[in-house]
Amino acid sequence: MIINKKYKYKDFKRIDGAERFYSFGALKVPSVTTILKKTQPKEKQDSLKKWRERVGEAEAEKIRDNAAAVGTALHKCLEKYILEEGNLKYFDDTPVGRQAREMANIIIGRSFFNIDEVWGCEVHLAGENYAGTTDAVGIFDGEPAIIDFKQTNKPKKEEWIEDYYLQLSAYAMAHNYMFSTNISQGYILMCSRDGYFQQFHLTPEMFSTYCDKWKKRLEIYYG
Repeated sequence: MIINKKYKYKDFKRIDGAERFYSFGALKVPSVTTILKKTQPKEKQDSLKKWRERVGEAEAEKIRDNAAAVGTALHKCLEKYILEEGNLKYFDDTPVGRQAREMANIIIGRSFFNIDEVWGCEVHLAGENYAGTTDAVGIFDGEPAIIDFKQTNKPKKEEWIEDYYLQLSAYAMAHNYMFSTNISQGYILMCSRDGYFQQFHLTPEMFSTYCDKWKKRLEIYYG
């Protein structure tokens, strides 16, 4: 894996609250995840509501917070591995830290041999009216790609990850907008708590469809 600082990525100011925004220059725009959350189809909103009612609000918040903690630690592990040339130095000796390290090792072992180049990690990207942070951008299996790392409590079916494909598409569109690139694919590298690895590929053939779907979600958000 080669670190190639091909583009001059800049950090935006992230504003967290009930919704997440990014500001750069005089602009302040919503994040990709905020737009996706605010424009969820009704059936997905209803499904989430029923789940929260079934497990109870306290348990739902506990599960959400734990998933966020493991996800953050996982991303730190993988980012350090990439930027420090293969040294997995990040170690948080807590149950969350140990879980994240185990999952990171699985993702590294099952997929990182396909990453030829990394142009940047935790890259801030912006389209005309949105922004977000992708985990990595570079060359995957010989082609330019957006790369996102995910943790999950249990393995996912592909029909459950529509929003992940929309995220990849939004980030690719933003990178193309900012740097005149032609990225048309992306990868989700995912590991479950029990160590099950999954790789999902947003292909160039899928990209056009998901770009249209992302534009529709933007239209809904901005009304």
